[in-house]
This record gives sequence, structure tokens and C-alpha cells, in this order.
Amino acid sequence: MQWIPFEREEQINDILAASTQKAQVIFKHSTRCIISTMAKQRVEKYSDSNIDFHYLDLIQNRNLSNTVAEQFNVQHQSPQILVIKNNVCVFDESHGGIQIDELKEF
Repeated sequence: MQWIPFEREEQINDILAASTQKAQVIFKHSTRCIISTMAKQRVEKYSDSNIDFHYLDLIQNRNLSNTVAEQFNVQHQSPQILVIKNNVCVFDESHGGIQIDELKEF
């Protein structure tokens, strides 16, 4: 799987547009948190060409993370995974609840 760096607010529009074609995953990661690192490793084991994976570094882009939470009406968490389909967040999970199997339904 290949991460798409998510570093600019303008990318939200790109993610929304792409979500009408295939699922878009946003992974919000704290490089200072071991739970986040373990969740990231679980996600990296998943490979599906029908999903784009966007990596948001919370330490470097906290304001962007807050914007994402507002845009998709979810509470900010770290780590956190959001699945966007047809312009809507259809799934979000955080911490130890982030599991690879859940992505298979998208």
C-alpha cells in the first residue's frame, strides 16, 4: 500500500471528489504515540487498489486534523481512521479499534 501525504486543507476537496469513484481512507497519526504506531502498522498490511490511503501527521498538521474533524462531523482522535465514500464519512474508528478487516467492506 502507498500513503498519499495529506498536508494541505485544499486536499479535502480532492479527497471528496475521489470518494465518488472509490473509498478514501484518512489515517490521522501521532508520531509520538505507540498506539498510533501499532495502528499504522496494521493499516500498512492492508492492500486494496479500490481504496486510496491518505496519511495525516497530527504533530505537523494539527490544524488540518481539526478541520477534517469538523468537515466530516467526527470527534478528533489519535490515532484515527476515517473512510470517505460519496462525500460522506461512512466509518471512523480510533485507537485499538482500528482493524484491517473493517476496511474490507469498503
